Amino acid sequence: MTSSQAATAQADAVSTLRRVAFLLERAEASAYRSDAFRHAARTLEQLDPDELLARVDAQSLTDLPGVGERTASIAAAAVRHEPQEYLERLEAEDAASRGPRPGDALRAQLRGDLHTHTDASDGGSPLQELVLAAIELGHEYMAVTDHSPRLTVANGLSAARLRAQIDQIAALNRAVAPFRVLTGIEVDILDDGALDQDPELLAELDVVVASVHSKLRMDRPAMTRRMLAAVRNPHVDVLGHLTGRQLTGRRQRPASEFDPDAVLSACAENGVAVEVNCRPDRLDPPHALFDIAVELGCVFSIDSDAHAPGELDWQIAGCDRAAAHGVGADQVIDAWPLEDLLGRLDARM
Repeated sequence: MTSSQAATAQADAVSTLRRVAFLLERAEASAYRSDAFRHAARTLEQLDPDELLARVDAQSLTDLPGVGERTASIAAAAVRHEPQEYLERLEAEDAASRGPRPGDALRAQLRGDLHTHTDASDGGSPLQELVLAAIELGHEYMAVTDHSPRLTVANGLSAARLRAQIDQIAALNRAVAPFRVLTGIEVDILDDGALDQDPELLAELDVVVASVHSKLRMDRPAMTRRMLAAVRNPHVDVLGHLTGRQLTGRRQRPASEFDPDAVLSACAENGVAVEVNCRPDRLDPPHALFDIAVELGCVFSIDSDAHAPGELDWQIAGCDRAAAHGVGADQVIDAWPLEDLLGRLDARM
């Protein structure tokens, strides 16, 4: 086999493993399962192509770190162009679960995603893997919004780490153009409504999503004041997962209490988009608050809040909810062309 053929075989093995991981992530499978395929893909991607072929022939892929029996067999089958039963089963299950949806028309008009996480904070994949998945989904842009410093449980980014990420994004954008990676942050709204990052640094970012992550049971008047202060901050572009509720999992919690008319009126008045958070455990805002936001003339950002590449395709859940409330693409900022989106974001300053 020539060097070119060996490189192609390696690319086939890596892309097959990543496709399996993507389908598992999109189907909300355990992260343990999808991570196994992503780790194996990274290991094989770093090999010399000839070594990969030699290991396939010697059946020694499992000697490599992060490569188990299943991932090795799938990679070997990809190299040999053999049937991929496991992948084919996942593809069939995925196709069966993806019938017509109320939000299909709106989803087709989305151009990007303004809330995503990489392994720089609490995401599971490097930035490059999220970008590749976003491009394959047909996006034109994606904002990287890792957490801010105070959220230590999520490995929030210090100012120095965020600046390093900005440099990384600049270099990556030169390689992936015309796709655009937007610089951003999901910044914590502190107890008094201040933002958990240097104002000068926030001013440099393309997108600032502000979210409450702590003291979610704060009393209604205090939470209202807290959220209003954040919404009125000129650095904030999107108000993330409005109520902070958790619908499933071990950390289920009810929605925070605040004055929705006051907060959503402030969003409309200050040009801050209300996030339609698409994570299955959030699905924020609740329908009653969605109605209020629409009535008050808010704009929206339909965001995956992805922590893995396959989760980028969760946006359909938010599109379904938006469609149920009569929200069109003109009211969704990540359905806008990039120039229009950046013009609006710049106008917030």
